[in-house]
Amino acid sequence: MTLRLIREPTVDGATLGCLFIDGAFFGFTCEDAVRERPGVPVETWKIPGATAIPAGKYRVVLSQSQRFKRLLPEVLHVPGFLGVRIHRGNGPSDTEGCPLVGTGRTMGKVTGSAVAETRLMELLKDQTNVWLVVENPPLEG
Repeated sequence: MTLRLIREPTVDGATLGCLFIDGAFFGFTCEDAVRERPGVPVETWKIPGATAIPAGKYRVVLSQSQRFKRLLPEVLHVPGFLGVRIHRGNGPSDTEGCPLVGTGRTMGKVTGSAVAETRLMELLKDQTNVWLVVENPPLEG
């Protein structure tokens, strides 16, 4: 199973996007600002708690979150990040680099996040080979 997160340009610290599962639209996403500079080490551009994960392809597993006290999708081996989860929340203040999922969106936020997280967990519960592909918006200029 492949989750594909296609990001839009960051606006006022929020990065909205769309999430597709095996090519079918699933819902919307919200993340912190994309600060990535290709070819530059993460530690030089990451602002802890305010930066989206780097674009790339990552393995996803379901595991118990100590912070959220429930089973959630964990994004593994993200350069410069630990404990990345796909979870509910509305805007950048609800995340520290993790993609938030929602059924709708508004200015810089997603809505219906609890419903989206529940739907996502239902789809992932029996999967053993899950990947997340994160795509940055095209560079301007």
